[in-house]
Amino acid sequence: MGRADHAAVTAVMGTDTQRFPPDHAQVEALIRDLGAIRADMVTAETRLAPTIAAVHRSQQESARNLLHYLALRGHDLRRLQERLAPLGLSSLGRTESHAMATLDAVMQVLQILAGHPVPGPSVSAPPVDFAGGRTLLEHHTQALLGARPHGRGVRIMVTMPGTAATDYPLVRDLLAGGMDVMRINCAHDGPEVWAGMIAHLRAAEREVGRQARVLMDIPGPKLRTGPMAPGPAVLKWRPRRDEFGRVVSPARIWLTPDTAMCPPPAPADACLPVGREWLAQLRQGEEIGLTDTRGARRSLRVVAASGAGWWTECERTAYVAPGIGLHRAHAQRGSAGVPIEETVIGQVSPKAQAILLHKGDTLILTRDLRPGQPTVHDADGRVVSPATIGCTLPEIFADVQPGRRIWLDDGKIGGIIQAVNHDEIRVTITQARPGGERLGADKGINLPDSALTLPALTPQDIASLPFVATHADMVGYSFVRRADDVAALHDQLARTGGQHLGIVLKIETRSAVERLPELLLAAMHGPAAGVMIARGDLAVECGYERLAELQEEILCIAEAAHMPVIWATQVLESLAQVGLPSRAEISDASMGERAECVMLNKGPYIVEAVRVLDDILRRMQDHQSKKSALLRRLHLARNFWPGERKCP
Repeated sequence: MGRADHAAVTAVMGTDTQRFPPDHAQVEALIRDLGAIRADMVTAETRLAPTIAAVHRSQQESARNLLHYLALRGHDLRRLQERLAPLGLSSLGRTESHAMATLDAVMQVLQILAGHPVPGPSVSAPPVDFAGGRTLLEHHTQALLGARPHGRGVRIMVTMPGTAATDYPLVRDLLAGGMDVMRINCAHDGPEVWAGMIAHLRAAEREVGRQARVLMDIPGPKLRTGPMAPGPAVLKWRPRRDEFGRVVSPARIWLTPDTAMCPPPAPADACLPVGREWLAQLRQGEEIGLTDTRGARRSLRVVAASGAGWWTECERTAYVAPGIGLHRAHAQRGSAGVPIEETVIGQVSPKAQAILLHKGDTLILTRDLRPGQPTVHDADGRVVSPATIGCTLPEIFADVQPGRRIWLDDGKIGGIIQAVNHDEIRVTITQARPGGERLGADKGINLPDSALTLPALTPQDIASLPFVATHADMVGYSFVRRADDVAALHDQLARTGGQHLGIVLKIETRSAVERLPELLLAAMHGPAAGVMIARGDLAVECGYERLAELQEEILCIAEAAHMPVIWATQVLESLAQVGLPSRAEISDASMGERAECVMLNKGPYIVEAVRVLDDILRRMQDHQSKKSALLRRLHLARNFWPGERKCP
C-alpha cells in the first residue's frame, strides 16, 4: 500500500482513537493470525515450486493462486471472519481468484490501524491481484469455451441427439437460440453420425452468423448392468383421460414405411412400421381398423402427413404386435391407382424386461453376460434362486469387498455387498421403493466406497481420439480419478495430434472430489482446461445430502485455479423432456450464473429449453457473478424511493 492508499485509509478512519477506536489488542492478534496463515501460503508455494514449473506457461499464475487458496482454506476461517467484520474489513469470503492479494490488503489496513509502518513491496513475484484474477478466469474461459456471447457471460452447452446428424433445422435453431457449445457423447453412434452433426453445425454457423465450439465426450469405464432376456414384441398405447375417464387427448401413433423407417418428428405414443405403398395411398380423415392382441377392435383416424409418414390418433387403449393387420375402412380409387386396402405391422422392438427388487432381496452380479433372471419363488413364496444380472466390467470384482455400498440405476436401488468371489458379487438390497424397484439392462452401477483400479481411458476411448483430435475443440474426460489418468490422456492426445484440445474433467466420482486439486494441476499441463460438475453420478457417489456442499467446494477450488466450470445434469430437464419446467428447475438454472457454462441434455423440447435458459442467464447476470451478489438497483425499491441515486 503506497502513501496515497495510506492517506485514503486514514482519511476515512482517522488517526486518533476518538474517531475510530479499534481494540488494539484485537488488531494485533488479527495481524499475528493472518501472518501465520500467510506464512503457510508462502510455504505451500515454495514446497510445490516444481509442480508450478511443470504446468503450461499460461497456467502458472493460476497454479500459484490455487496453492495459496488451498493453504488459506486449510484453516477454519469462521472465527476470523467474525473478528474482521466489526472493523469493516473483508471477511475473506471472496478470495478465490486472488487469495494472496486479498489477505495482503486486509493485513495492510490492520497495520495502519495498529499504527505500524506499512511494509514495502515483496521481493518475490507479486501475487495475482484483484483485476488479474478476473482477467485470468475470463482468458481461460475463452481459450476453452470460445468468445463470450453477446449480452451474456455464461455459455450454454447442449448434448446432441442422434437425429442432429440428419436434422439440420434442429442444429440451426439450437445455435440461433443461444447454444455456444455442441456436446457429442461418444458413448453413442459413431464417426459417421458425429461428422454429420458437426457438418450441420458448421453450415448453421454460416447461416446464423454465430460460432460454437465442439466438445466430444469420451465415455470411460462406465459400470453398467448386463443384458436382460428380451420380452414380447408388443406395443401399447392409451389416450389421456381426466378424473371422470373422459378422453382429454387421444393417443398419437406414427406410421412409417417398414423399408426405410423414419423417426417421428415429435413425441409419439407408438411407432408402427407398415407397407410403403399402402402408406403412400392414405388420405387425411380416413379410418384404419385393426384387431389388437386381445381381440379388441380399434380404429385409427388419419390426421396429418409428415414427410414419408402419417400421424394417426386413437381414443382407446390397444396392444399390437408384428403381423397384426391394418385395414382401410373407406379406401377409394384415386390418383395412386388401385387402392391397397390392407397391410400388416412390421417388426417392432421387444418390450424391455426388468428384475423387480424389494428391500431385503438378494441380487447377484455375475462375471458373465448371460441374460439376467428375476428372483424365482416356490409355491409357498420361498426363494428358490435369487435375481441375477451381469456386470459389464468384471475387472472390478478384485476391487470390491463385503460391507461396501453399491448403488444401481442412478441411485434408485441401494445395497450392501455381502460376499465376493471370482465369479459373483452377492448384494443385499437395502433401498428400494415400498412396491419394489425395477432393474433393467444397461443401468449404471456406482461403488462409492471402493477404490477402483480401472484405467480412465478405455480402448473405445483411445479409438475415438483421432476423430476427436481432428474435429473437436475439447474432449470431455469421464470417470477421471487420479492425476495419472490426466497424464495418460495428455500422452494419447500427443500421439494423435490433439495437443491443442482443451480438456474438460468430469467430476463424477468420490475419488475425483477427494483428489480435485491434483487433478486440476495435472490438467493445467495443457493450454486449456475446465471442470464439469456431473451432478447425477456425483450425488449417487457421495450422497444426495452432500451434493450442495460438494458443488460449492468444487466451484471455489476451480475459481482459485481460474478454471471454467460447466454446470451439468438435469438442468431444465422437465422443460426439455415434456415442455414444462418445474419451479425448482428455474431456480436451479438461475444458479448456473455461478459457473462459466451450463449444460442442457437432449429432449423433444430442447430448442425451447435453450431459449428459456438464455433468458434466465441474461436476467441473472445483473444480480450474481460467481459468489458475489451484484447490488444493481432493485425494482422493488423504486416504489419506495423513486429518485435516481448513484454511488460516488
